[in-house]
Amino acid sequence: MLDNGTYLYEKMIQDSWRLGSGHSALSVYSIGRSVLGRELILLRCGCGPRHIGINAAFHANEWITSALLMRFVAELAEEYKREGGESEGLMREFCQTTTLWAVPMVNPDGAELVQRGLDSVHPLWRDKLLAWNEGRNDFSAWKANIRGVDLNDQFPAYWEEECKRRGVAGPSPRDYPGPFPLSEPEAVSMERLTESLRFDAVVALHTQGREIYWNYRDYEPPHAEKLAEKLGYASGYKPIKLSGSDAGYKDWFISQYRKPGFTVEVGLGENPLPAETFDGLYTELKPLLLEAMLL
Repeated sequence: MLDNGTYLYEKMIQDSWRLGSGHSALSVYSIGRSVLGRELILLRCGCGPRHIGINAAFHANEWITSALLMRFVAELAEEYKREGGESEGLMREFCQTTTLWAVPMVNPDGAELVQRGLDSVHPLWRDKLLAWNEGRNDFSAWKANIRGVDLNDQFPAYWEEECKRRGVAGPSPRDYPGPFPLSEPEAVSMERLTESLRFDAVVALHTQGREIYWNYRDYEPPHAEKLAEKLGYASGYKPIKLSGSDAGYKDWFISQYRKPGFTVEVGLGENPLPAETFDGLYTELKPLLLEAMLL
């Protein structure tokens, strides 16, 4: 899935359209564009009445989650297509009872910046980005989108509280919630998609910590903790009741719909997680994602 230790936007686009053309159970859509005009891709796999939303790479230096989610979607579609074998009945059951909606790269501009540096952006942006990055040419720690806004601090769920907590007044590599909620096109696209599809549950893939955050200010449904325990049992990750965090996608989803929402922190280490850990990360994540299909 990775290409020379990277997973660039162009590779994700190629993989998406290849999957869409080769599998009857999978469709590809565009849900909007990033600040720099890159299409935000949505993959649909299955046709069941239960609708699960899974997204990846809200944060630029967590781009490896895009490749992890794409591998899961590819395997799901391929095993559904394959005739015979023990997996067929299980995968067909998943795809007939659940529709998976996957957004593999919420923050394509940021993911490109982390992996390719300033070569990935128009010259008009380079001076701004260098200033926001305190003059450093190394963008490997960058979490934000290309305008220096943390996309997972962008949602109208106690956004003002998150601004006070973060204390970041302007564009930055991380932790700037933006000038107002949903100021960024990537966040708007995710909000509109969610409003349209009204998922039964959502999972947001991040790195790192091997933890599962399942609550938000007591808005979560009563069975959310039990569901988190199931995800934890499948993966070995630890369910955590989190406090002191607002304005995230999962937070907004829970508060808006009172349905289960989960942030999954994949793996351990320092972001960006090394490409050589990809296979191990996928081995522990895949059972969690299969369990999520049953939420």
